Amino acid sequence: MADNAKTPRPVYRNIHVTDIVSYRLPPAGIVSILHRISGAVLFLLMPFIIWMFDTSVSSEISFDTFTSVFVAGCADGAVPGWFFKLVALGLIWAYLHHFIAGVRHLIMDATHSVSKQQGHSSAIVTLTLSVVLTVALGAKLFGLF
Repeated sequence: MADNAKTPRPVYRNIHVTDIVSYRLPPAGIVSILHRISGAVLFLLMPFIIWMFDTSVSSEISFDTFTSVFVAGCADGAVPGWFFKLVALGLIWAYLHHFIAGVRHLIMDATHSVSKQQGHSSAIVTLTLSVVLTVALGAKLFGLF
């Protein structure tokens, strides 16, 4: 029983900028976009990362300077310490999300596991782990424990 009638092909259209608010990405799509954003954040803040590393390991005096920036700020109070903590928290999130999403991709590549359900569940795990670890390290950064 051959079906000679051709079924119309589905029509795909590009979404407009105004449709982005109502468009619902699956968790794997959210992880993919955030993976790119976190990589860009890590790249753009590389000078700050290098400064933090260099200042924290050069000497005891430079380490005291490093810790005082996060407490009192710098440039005679022009940039408050909480701002540096907020930037560091952004870096913590970017690193954790980028790392966990990268491990997710490596596992998927190594095991050839690309089913829709496994992609969905691994994306949920990635999002949850990155947020929970960021909150825990952020609480430590802001002195809550």
